Amino acid sequence: MFFFFAGGVQQQVKKVLKSGAGRCINCGSAADLVENEKVLKLFFVPVWRWPGKEPLMHCDNCNIFFFPTKFNLHPPVLDKIRCNFCSREVNNTDYRFCPFCGSGL
Repeated sequence: MFFFFAGGVQQQVKKVLKSGAGRCINCGSAADLVENEKVLKLFFVPVWRWPGKEPLMHCDNCNIFFFPTKFNLHPPVLDKIRCNFCSREVNNTDYRFCPFCGSGL
């Protein structure tokens, strides 16, 4: 007999505790402080959920979870942002894309 099994454990956001509480460690965009839950999925159907042990930071852009540190709980007030692709300074913090190369900030 041959059995086919498709499943796994995935983390999901349960509740947002504080929106924009820090910066993502991967892409530098705003990250939220969230309560998370772990979900067991069998054949892509959620079967069992259980809460995470402590609040985590979650980036919507990268979709990653990471532990908050004392350095990224409060985002610094930035007057200038540096583009990750071309390394040029962007004066306006309202831009979502670099005006020089067009990559996302």
